Amino acid sequence: MTTQTTTTTAQTTTTTTTTPRIPPTELTGLFGTAVKLAARRMLGSVPDSMGVLAHHPALMRASMGIGRKVEALHELDRDLASYAVMATAAYIGCSWCLDFNYYKAHNDGLDEAKARHVPNWRAASVFTPLERDVMAYAEAMSQTPPAVTDELSARLLDALGPAALIELTAKVAFMNLSARMNVALGIHSDGFADACRLPPLEQRATTSTTDAAASAVGSAS
Repeated sequence: MTTQTTTTTAQTTTTTTTTPRIPPTELTGLFGTAVKLAARRMLGSVPDSMGVLAHHPALMRASMGIGRKVEALHELDRDLASYAVMATAAYIGCSWCLDFNYYKAHNDGLDEAKARHVPNWRAASVFTPLERDVMAYAEAMSQTPPAVTDELSARLLDALGPAALIELTAKVAFMNLSARMNVALGIHSDGFADACRLPPLEQRATTSTTDAAASAVGSAS
């Protein structure tokens, strides 16, 4: 049974659900078997999100393909990329994306002590000015309409160079695609970080109507 909560603000109404809005189906065939084997090898289990996307194998294959290609890019520092996609997930309210990327940072040997503060990065003192600019860029890109300023872009261009800034933009854009799909489909955290006994992620502080809506969307896990 699906439990729903509706949050209303002056500008927007958001509805959260604790179970996927489309029931997962079985991954079948050669592709489905390969996906399940890869998921169990990497994650220890097959996430519900894969069962949801299995209703449309062609889209699932395309999404996984571009995801692997974007992930394989290496012009941008890995820690910066991790902070950027986590900040994007936190802003949009995708608990699955946030949990998975926190878990991934741990598995990749990145700075998980810093990563756990990403959802509340504006109030945290552990980040460098460059790291803060990267997360500000990720959030600005994720607004509707996007709110990236010339000043912020210029600082990042000077600090990162054109190739890394383009890669940062692409990784934030792909996380927007993934996170917004997950939120719309009602896909929530699978508890990867909990399984690794990682310290709980910091909670995102809401500072505006938009932030409050984003937090509400990702509040169920």
